[in-house]
Amino acid sequence: MPPAGDLLSDPKISQAYEDVRSDKSEKTWMVLRYESPTSDSLELHATGTGDIAEMTEALGDGAAYGYVRMKVGNDEYSERTKFVFVAWAGPNTKIMRKAKMSFQIGQVKQLVRAYAVEIQTSDKKELDAEAVTMKLRRAMGANYDRQTTTY
Repeated sequence: MPPAGDLLSDPKISQAYEDVRSDKSEKTWMVLRYESPTSDSLELHATGTGDIAEMTEALGDGAAYGYVRMKVGNDEYSERTKFVFVAWAGPNTKIMRKAKMSFQIGQVKQLVRAYAVEIQTSDKKELDAEAVTMKLRRAMGANYDRQTTTY
């Protein structure tokens, strides 16, 4: 297994992570992809100011990692900023890449440390904004408007 520094050697990755985390930055998501089908190094593929749907589109058909900032709350008074980490194995991800992702995800998490929910998926339906919001609400604990939700 290569050291985390090799996998995440692109200096733009840590800056993008800090931008997504910062309330002072407009960036709300980032996507990391492997430099090539055989490479074990990640590069910053894209960042954006949109929602999780925009990030999901940037994941592509191969292997990628996503990180997105979301606002979640039961009402306007309890809104919180939460972060979601996504490990994506798209339909064109080869079996060997999937195997490597299973241990390289630990190295990615050395950089992407702060998140409320982790989603490992190959199905974009699992990244639907409503489904992810529900996972975040469950992770937050209390849901005071349970009567009006399917939680």
